[in-house]
Parts: sequence; structure tokens; C-alpha cells
Amino acid sequence: MASNEGPALALADITCRFAARDDASKAYTAVANATLNVARGEFVSVVGPTGCGKSTLLNVAAGLLEPSSGTVEVFGERLLAANGVNRRAGYMFQADALMPWRTGIDNVIAGLEFRGVPRADAIGQGEAWLRRVGLAGFGDRYPHQMSGGMRKRLALAQTLILSPDILLMDEPFSALDVQTRQLMENELLALWAEDRKSVLFITHDLEEAIALSDRVVVLSAGPATRPIGDFKVDLPRPRDVSEIRMTPAFLDLHREIWAAMKEEVLKAYEQQKAI
Repeated sequence: MASNEGPALALADITCRFAARDDASKAYTAVANATLNVARGEFVSVVGPTGCGKSTLLNVAAGLLEPSSGTVEVFGERLLAANGVNRRAGYMFQADALMPWRTGIDNVIAGLEFRGVPRADAIGQGEAWLRRVGLAGFGDRYPHQMSGGMRKRLALAQTLILSPDILLMDEPFSALDVQTRQLMENELLALWAEDRKSVLFITHDLEEAIALSDRVVVLSAGPATRPIGDFKVDLPRPRDVSEIRMTPAFLDLHREIWAAMKEEVLKAYEQQKAI
């Protein structure tokens, strides 16, 4: 029975182990005893060193990966990867998940068509979403005919048209140039403000995490990564991500969070040098 209270997403005591490539009897522990909650309507970003297991946690939340131990609850209901993916979540990947053989509008409405929505109704909703993300008039173009920023807008519309209760976002803007990234961050915040979905956002960029979020969670270096810091972002909304970065409160928070994660970043760097 789903609860009307409590978090939208609750990862409790999650551990993920994988068999070693060269010796199946040895296990690599990517995540160890990690607990992470996202409240209803909350925007939470997760930062940490490269390769520390951020995407692993996101895949657990999506129901794409069954943890070795621990539990996942979505609005109070237990999520088991063996029973299928998290159907209340939309997943936006780092790489484009667009189908190159489909036009922009056909990419946006693909999920609706898979759900059996009549094509005429799906087209109407798709055109409305193209307008909302600033792509009105581009529905007949294929992904290769669009810029990187346009493809990200298309992917955002493709995800949000299904009205997921939770957004899972894995470094969605990391491949964009700085200016386009900031435009997309503001676009995301504007769309999020309309209905306040719960968001779990993975990023390497601490500035991006602070500018977007209500909370920033810091992970330790791997292996056996776990949360080592949880910081409330007490900055006013609505925000312009380029302007908020210049405020004293932002800079103070950046220093505080960086102090918590600097040692872990250096530790991960030394580990990579040793490989």
C-alpha cells in the first residue's frame, strides 16, 4: 500500500557488488551501505569523484540494477528490479537516447505511442511540448540535423511528455558548451518549477549541483562509495544559474561543500594514477 507521506524515492542501506572480470570468485564493491532520500517535489544533486558509483545508484533508483543488499521504495512501494523498471520515473541519460531514424516529433511521442495513445492525440501533446522547450517548427527535423543543445531539449521533451513523478538525470548537460549548458539548466528549472517533480540529478560539476538543487549529496571515492555529506542549498528561487553563481551565499556554500569532497577527489585521482 503506497503511503501519501514520506519521500518520493528512498534508497536504504544500498550495497552493490560485482564479480571481478579476471576472477569471478572476487567481488568489487561499488557502493556500500548507502542511504539516500528524495522528498516529494525536491531537487537533489549527487556529486563525487569520477568513477565513485553515482550512476550505479541512479540505475538502482531506476530499477535497472538490483542491489546486492538494501531496499528501494518509490512513494512508499517497494521497487524490485526483477519486477521491472521504476515506472514512476523518467530517465535522462548523459548520451542522447534519441532514435536517429525518427523525426523530432516522432522521438518526443515515442513513449506515448508505446503506451497506446492514438497518434493524433500524441502528435498534439508532442507539438505542445516542442513549443515548451523552444523547438516549435523543428518537429520534422531528424536528430542529426539539430545542434547538441536542440537534441537535449528534444530529449527533455521526450522524457517530460510522459509526466513522470520522478526525474532521474545522469549528467545530461555535460557534453554541452558552457553557454548552452547554462541555457539548458535554466530551461530545466523553469519546467521543473511548473509542477515540482522529484529530481535526482547526477553531476561532476559542483557549481551546477548548487545552482540547480535544494540539496547536494556528496559521495566518497570508490570502491565502496557512500554518502559523506548532505548540504541544504538555501538559495532563493526562481534562480538564474549564471547569476546565482556570483552571490556570496553561493560562494560560501561552494567552499563548504568543496572542503568536504576535496580529499575524496584527490584520493580518486591517486587511485586512477596507480592503475
